[in-house]
Amino acid sequence: MKKIGIDARLYSQTGVGTYLKNLIYYLEKKELTDELFYIYLISDDFDKVSFKNKNLIKRRTNYRWHTFGEQVGFASKLYQDDLDLMHFTYFSYPIFYFKKFIATVHDVTPSLFKTGKASTKNQLIYNIKHLFFRVILWCQVNRAIKIITPTATVKNQLVNIYGKKISGKTLSIYEGVNYQIVQSTENKNLSNKFKNFFIYVGNFYPHKNVEKLIEAFKNINQKYKLILIGPKDYFANKILQCIDTSKFNNNILLSANSSLSDLKFFYKNALALIHPSLSEGFGLPLIEAAYFNTPIIASNIEVFKELLSNNYLSFDPNSVDDIAEKINNFIKNKPKFDYKNITDKYSFEKMTNKTLKIYQEVLNGDR
Repeated sequence: MKKIGIDARLYSQTGVGTYLKNLIYYLEKKELTDELFYIYLISDDFDKVSFKNKNLIKRRTNYRWHTFGEQVGFASKLYQDDLDLMHFTYFSYPIFYFKKFIATVHDVTPSLFKTGKASTKNQLIYNIKHLFFRVILWCQVNRAIKIITPTATVKNQLVNIYGKKISGKTLSIYEGVNYQIVQSTENKNLSNKFKNFFIYVGNFYPHKNVEKLIEAFKNINQKYKLILIGPKDYFANKILQCIDTSKFNNNILLSANSSLSDLKFFYKNALALIHPSLSEGFGLPLIEAAYFNTPIIASNIEVFKELLSNNYLSFDPNSVDDIAEKINNFIKNKPKFDYKNITDKYSFEKMTNKTLKIYQEVLNGDR
């Protein structure tokens, strides 16, 4: 039986964590006869996760990402487990691991938007971290037997950065709607508190461009509210400061660490999702909004065009005036969008099937 490792250290994080939860969820539903999966979890998640499928085995690791321990200790643990194949699901990985592996590269945003605002540290520390990021990603991309990207946009960006030599081994596999939000129960009690609102869903890193959205919302009729939904962290505190300095701060609310039940309510009852990001690898909130038939107003960046074509209202994310104009146009014209084919095209179950096929092909020696 072949042993396959999956790096699930970011299981509880946003973005990559959603990818991991769904990959593992759909893998566990498979009748696995030839593969034994070692799922590597940090201690914070280890006791929260359990598997009924005997072919999925939890492995505890205390080596977090972006650490010296990851480079030495995590690599040592993987060697001890004598894996036939390892799947690194995030760019931060032990560069001293030289056995067979595949890698998922979710985006190349740090390469495209180098800014000290993206760090909680000072500029010098950020510059050092960014250098290590470039070295580690270079090693991962060049050494991986196969690379998985969530969109053709990310694949093209990787090829532009690292050359055509990686094109043949890089595969785009679309992601989908988080099974957890589909299975959750909508918190309808929130209907007494929230009406006539737009939502933003995601984290608050600088490239998400939420500050420009807040500035644009000053030009929107005050009967409409903007609810910013995301994790409570250093960057959320920065956004709170931005809201506090806005003279329309009563119309902009931050809902930190919302439950899945709350999130389901927000998606189903929002006038629209607004996503002003400057760079993305995929766009899970857009696909989730489309699943609930919530209209989408978003940046005219390449990846969103790939995902939704012309099936959304787009704006220039660098222009506060254009963001405001498109929101006001939406309020005035109430455009309709057809998202009925979204779940056919974007599916974590299909993604898992394709990923499992890649594991099997690599183990069988197919390149």
